[in-house]
Amino acid sequence: MSIFIGCGVAAATPFDNEGKVNYNEYEKFIDYLIKNGADAIISCGTTGESATLEGAEDMDVIRCAVTAASGRVPVIAGTGSNNTEFGVRMTRDARKTGADACLIVTPYYNKTTQRGLVRHFTTLASATELPVILYNVPSRTGLNIAPSTARELSKVDNIVALKEASGDISQIAEVAELCGDALDIYSGNDDQIIPILSLGGKGVISVLANVAPRRAHDICAKFFAGDAAGGLKEQLAALDLVRALFCETSPIPVKEALNTLGWNFGKCRMPLIDMEDKNRERLVKAMENYGLLPKSEG
Repeated sequence: MSIFIGCGVAAATPFDNEGKVNYNEYEKFIDYLIKNGADAIISCGTTGESATLEGAEDMDVIRCAVTAASGRVPVIAGTGSNNTEFGVRMTRDARKTGADACLIVTPYYNKTTQRGLVRHFTTLASATELPVILYNVPSRTGLNIAPSTARELSKVDNIVALKEASGDISQIAEVAELCGDALDIYSGNDDQIIPILSLGGKGVISVLANVAPRRAHDICAKFFAGDAAGGLKEQLAALDLVRALFCETSPIPVKEALNTLGWNFGKCRMPLIDMEDKNRERLVKAMENYGLLPKSEG
């Protein structure tokens, strides 16, 4: 069975004025997301600034998400690393937090070969009984999971899904062809939800859903209810906001959007910095046009 079907939220992580994790705000936020249609919570992924969480912070954040979710939806822990042994420890620890699955990104910077990917992911998957979602985002990691590699990895019992953020629809179609029911596919791009669902995808792991959880949920829900045209209408209506949410390195814009909506998410940790004024104005305008904010005069 699929880990989830529909819209999973790649949840941002709030920091306080001192740059420490704001667990109270995070718990409230997770509860809000679930009450507004989130079908799963992804904790400590890219949007959650996993790269700058230190020491035990990542496991504490995942544990907080598990507590807040209270079994209502699956909590998926980001446990990827470019250090296989460290990834093994993270993946084992995630199970202790109560996470329901793991999201594991391709190793970055010290890029391996396709054969190395098979060994890396198999090693991490063997470290846990939890189901594993592979994460393919070559624009960030410089490393692509080839369709034939996805097929090989789908033979591992607990590697059950792939988050696809390559942007290459032809490649994703080939993965669907090669893997069939052996590997669920989730869109990793908010502007490609409907195209990937049309290829048999099970949903999306969404940045947009941080600020518009119900409407992001509805893109998938309408498609799966047989209203593909309605899902497409929602998808197209969100495109301008999606582009604004990625006009600078994510999660800079989404945290800015959350703060604008009244959440206390603080600043991103460096090396991510504040948005440029022109991009902030673009983001606010997109939020207004999408109905998240009242339209300003003039």
